[in-house]
Amino acid sequence: MLFTPVAVRNFHKVKKKLPPTLRAEIDRQVDLICEDPSIGEQKTGDLRNVFVHKFSLAGQLYLLAYCISRSNTTVTLLALGGHENFYRDLKRYLKS
Repeated sequence: MLFTPVAVRNFHKVKKKLPPTLRAEIDRQVDLICEDPSIGEQKTGDLRNVFVHKFSLAGQLYLLAYCISRSNTTVTLLALGGHENFYRDLKRYLKS
């Protein structure tokens, strides 16, 4: 079953500032997630409903956080960024 991606405002703000090659790679990774949402690692604790998919481009590691809604088959894209402070910022975003 293919899932439909839905991005939150925070994700769009980060993505639109990135170079075109990275944006194309993000789109490719989102397609992979929609084909198989279990590709990411499910987090525990405060982020127990969040999955994080890691990928690298040009030697840089990127993390893409998303939630899966099984009822209406959508993948909600939450955040994108490097590893530094990624989880801290994601927790702050989810609490607000």
